[in-house]
Amino acid sequence: MNIKSKLILIALLAGTVAVSGCNNKNRKAEGAEIGNGGVSTAGTGTGFGPDGKPLGDWQSGASAELLSQTRVYFAYDSSALDPDSLAIAEAHATFLRDSPSTKVVLEGHADERGTREYNLALGERRAQSVEDVFIALGVSPANIEKVSYGEENPIAEGHDESAWRLNRRVEIRYDR
Repeated sequence: MNIKSKLILIALLAGTVAVSGCNNKNRKAEGAEIGNGGVSTAGTGTGFGPDGKPLGDWQSGASAELLSQTRVYFAYDSSALDPDSLAIAEAHATFLRDSPSTKVVLEGHADERGTREYNLALGERRAQSVEDVFIALGVSPANIEKVSYGEENPIAEGHDESAWRLNRRVEIRYDR
């Protein structure tokens, strides 16, 4: 590949990153409520199976509890899954492996600290961490899509650790 081709490829990639980060909607994810300075995550199980039923209706016991959780959270400036988040990712991976026609979108998010470009890359790395677990447990890569929103779609509007903690996440969304 000559230098001119490399420069064109770099320009195209930079343009793609710039355009993908232009989502200025400030939507809140389902289940997040802010009131009187506090943040509630009640009802965060927003995942649905292919027939539109909540994922928890597909399973019973501990598996249903894990499948009802469609957010995995991360430490500051990290894309490593902690044990609780890993258990959630593994439960979804098992579900997806056993339902090979089901497709999933992994939405990576970051808190407001850091540059826009850095946060887009961090959201991508976080989604990649979840995808790596899925693939390791037998989910077809063709059934997984990754999107990074960086800091653009916070579920908590505060400017403190309690809000930032909720914004550092990957949302697991099933295509219906």
